[in-house]
Amino acid sequence: MTRYRNLGLFVVLAAVWGSAFMAIKAGLEFFPPVLFAALRYDVAGVVMLAYALYATDSPLPRGRAEWTEVAIGAVFLIAAYHALLFIGETDPGVTSAAAAVIVSLSPVLTTGFARLLLPSERLTALGVVGLLLGLVGVAVLSGLDPSNLLAGGTVAKLLIFGAAAAFALGSVLTRRVDSELSIETMEAWSMLLGAGLMHVASVALGERLGSVVFNVQSVAALGYLSLAASALGFLIYFDLLDRLGPIEINLVSYVAPVFAALSGWAFLSEVPTPSTVGGFALIFLGFLLLKRGAIRRELRYRFGDGVRATD
Repeated sequence: MTRYRNLGLFVVLAAVWGSAFMAIKAGLEFFPPVLFAALRYDVAGVVMLAYALYATDSPLPRGRAEWTEVAIGAVFLIAAYHALLFIGETDPGVTSAAAAVIVSLSPVLTTGFARLLLPSERLTALGVVGLLLGLVGVAVLSGLDPSNLLAGGTVAKLLIFGAAAAFALGSVLTRRVDSELSIETMEAWSMLLGAGLMHVASVALGERLGSVVFNVQSVAALGYLSLAASALGFLIYFDLLDRLGPIEINLVSYVAPVFAALSGWAFLSEVPTPSTVGGFALIFLGFLLLKRGAIRRELRYRFGDGVRATD
């Protein structure tokens, strides 16, 4: 049952994070980018702290290890990733296709960091091929023209690459910390401290709260990003990070564009193209290669000796 639980949570996470791209695009029309990200985590952090007070016996981090874990989450997973991503996506030279491909480098970057920092985390040659096929699938899904990837918006694209690298590094570093801090408490304080860092950056960049336009669309975008993509999404993320490790959980970057495409079709009447079908096929093949061991065990259980291997 643990296997199916992990799969279900993985799909939910991909769905909320994939559909969040649409909310981000809508919100950037009404908010300065870093302030938008900071307000998102003001709301999400307060919600998660309230939940931590309800669900745990230790809603406040204690000791060096626990505060170190919170600091890693605040700096890398919240502040650096979102500030760089939001700033990068405001550049008109950055297409959504290019941004999706750059962000999808996160699993590859995570693998590299894990090889350096987590000796127990390894991928076979076929696993590496699976990762690369997933990356190519995202490029095909996005309709990316490789010859124009760096045409215009070069600085912005480098910022988005930095966002992906920050998230990958933070995912690995949290695994190195020997901490007993609950997921709820870690998430709440990382969000609040990360939001504080982004507010400082927002002021330094000259962004003003007075420039924000509050209407139905902007409030809806902020609410969805704060509650679904942030509070719920990161709660699932950290739970799966502990269960699956940083390499496998960051494969959500390959599945999220699928839900981004589906939400675009459902809400924006975007009709899937042949490249969309090709991208889905490559992403699926990549996952087959990466998860071939788990698939073999499942098939053996279903059609073989009936003994399920432990996770």
